[in-house]
Amino acid sequence: MRLLTCILFCFLTVGVFGQEKEYVTSNKTLKLMGTRFDITVVAGNHDVGQINIDEATAEIRRIEALISSWNPDSETSLINQNAGIRPVKVSLEIFQLIERAKQISELTDGAFDISFSSMDELWKFDGSMKRKPTDEELEESITKVGYQKILLNEDDQTVFLKEKGMKISFGAIGKGYAADKAKDLLISKQVVGGIINAAGDLTTWGTKPNGDKWLIGIANPLSKEKIFSWLPIVESSVATSGNYEKFVVFDGIKYSHIIDPRTGNPSTGVNSVSIFAKSAEICDALATAVFIMGKDAGLSLINQLGGTEVILVDSDNKVHKSSGILFESTP
Repeated sequence: MRLLTCILFCFLTVGVFGQEKEYVTSNKTLKLMGTRFDITVVAGNHDVGQINIDEATAEIRRIEALISSWNPDSETSLINQNAGIRPVKVSLEIFQLIERAKQISELTDGAFDISFSSMDELWKFDGSMKRKPTDEELEESITKVGYQKILLNEDDQTVFLKEKGMKISFGAIGKGYAADKAKDLLISKQVVGGIINAAGDLTTWGTKPNGDKWLIGIANPLSKEKIFSWLPIVESSVATSGNYEKFVVFDGIKYSHIIDPRTGNPSTGVNSVSIFAKSAEICDALATAVFIMGKDAGLSLINQLGGTEVILVDSDNKVHKSSGILFESTP
C-alpha cells in the first residue's frame, strides 16, 4: 500500500499560475481503485483542464475494471477462479502486465510476487491480531505462492495458475500502471504537463506553467512534517512503500503490513523506500520489493539498474541512497 503522506508534492496555487498567460493548472481529487488519486494538468484554460482530467479518470477506471480482483467479472478474477483447473485466455494488455510482473519477480528473487494474495488472511493489521502466526501456519500460507507457478502461453495468450487456491493481485503494481496509462493518454492528447498521484505512486511530465520543475519532498517516516529534501523530477516517477500506519507489534518487534511472499512473514528493518524511475509501474513494484529485500540487498539491486534510484530509511531512521541520488538530508 502506498501512503499519500509518504510523498509530499509541491505545486504553486492556481492563483499564482494565473500569472502565466498561456497556461493554468487544473486539479481534482478522486477515489479510484480504492484509494486517493490527485490529478493535476497544465492546460490552456480550466475548462480544457477539467476535460483532460475526466479523460484520465476514465482511463484509470478502465484499468481498474480490467485488473481488480474485487470485480468478479474482471480478467484477474477469471484467472483466480480457474486456478488449478484450466488456462484462461486474456487480453494482450493483461498478458503483458503479468509477463512484466514475472520479470520483476525474477529480478528481485521473488521479493515481488503478484501471487502473494493467498496469504491475505494470515496477518491482520486492523488491531484484531492477538498472536503471531505459528511456523506451521506460515509454511502453509506460502504453498500457494510463487511466480514460477504462473504459467503463460504466449501463442494462446493464456494465463494458468498451477495450483488450486492460488490467486494473483496487482495491488503492488496496479496503481503505478494506471498512473502510467493515464499519463500516456494525456500526452497523446497534447497535454503539456501534469502530475498523477495515485496515493504516493506519482508520475509527472512537462513542467509547471512558469517553466519550473515539479518538486517532491521526501518525508521523515517518523515525523511526517519534516522533509529530508525537496527533489526536482522531470519526465519521471516515484513511489514509496512505508510502514507508517499499518503494523503490529509482538515482543517489542514492529511488523509492517508488507509481507515477504517467500516466507509469509512481514518485513522488518526498513521504515520506508522511495524509488525513482521513468515508469510509475516500475517504481510501484520495486518500492515493495526493496522494502522486503532490505537495505543491503535493495541498494545493491538498484545500483545495478540503469535509470533507477532509491532513498531508503531504515528502522533506525537513518537515510540511505543509491549512487545517483545527490542531496543532503535536513535534520
